[in-house]
Amino acid sequence: MIRGIIVEDEKHSRETLRGMLDRYCKNVDVIAEAESYRSGLQVIKEHHPDVVFLDIQMPDGSGFRMLEELEEISFEIIFTTAFDQFAIKAIKYSALDYLLKPIDPEELVNALKKVERKLSNQKVNKNIQVLLDNIKSREAEPHKIVLSTSEKIHIIETDQILRCESDNYYTNFFLADGKKILISKTLKENEELLSDHNFIRPHKSHLVNVKYIKGFLRNDGGYIEMTDGSQIPVSRRKREKIIEVITHL
Repeated sequence: MIRGIIVEDEKHSRETLRGMLDRYCKNVDVIAEAESYRSGLQVIKEHHPDVVFLDIQMPDGSGFRMLEELEEISFEIIFTTAFDQFAIKAIKYSALDYLLKPIDPEELVNALKKVERKLSNQKVNKNIQVLLDNIKSREAEPHKIVLSTSEKIHIIETDQILRCESDNYYTNFFLADGKKILISKTLKENEELLSDHNFIRPHKSHLVNVKYIKGFLRNDGGYIEMTDGSQIPVSRRKREKIIEVITHL
């Protein structure tokens, strides 16, 4: 049985979430609830949950602030939030789960399946520090990303990613130090995260960091030459735009 705590300032939202868990997630036992980040801290320290459903915005402080005050985070977190573009982007970079209000039952079930897998593998939640680092300045774009594989959780600076290459439903990350990391996310999902960090997609199978572009080869339709010596094909419909980007570097 998964021991859960709900930290949410609105009574109606707490009742709705508890009802959905009772109906759709029989393996979750809600052992406590809290209506503020202060009371949330208290019940977490008292009950030692497996998972916390954490609202981001509360009257006496944010869920992020609550996490910063905990000495140790030995539980999984599923954020619950109304739309907050900055918070959602930070959460995505940290490879954590969030549920957008009003909560969809299918998304709730899927989030808890991930929690169950992590708990069964006895994985320590290393993603939280990345999240807290990335939200310290609301003006700055998140600069770290979590790349999770079956063997390891990698915390990578975004400017150390040289390029990404699609491998069906997976993506290969090629780093500036020569390492390669394969993760189970599509290239499109990674493009959405990295588009604000000077990454461009010259081809359906490739995403490149403009920082590491060395030149443009005009032969055979066009190739981007990277600093690691790789040559990335450019699709015909994107050729003009890519040339424009490169000429303005």
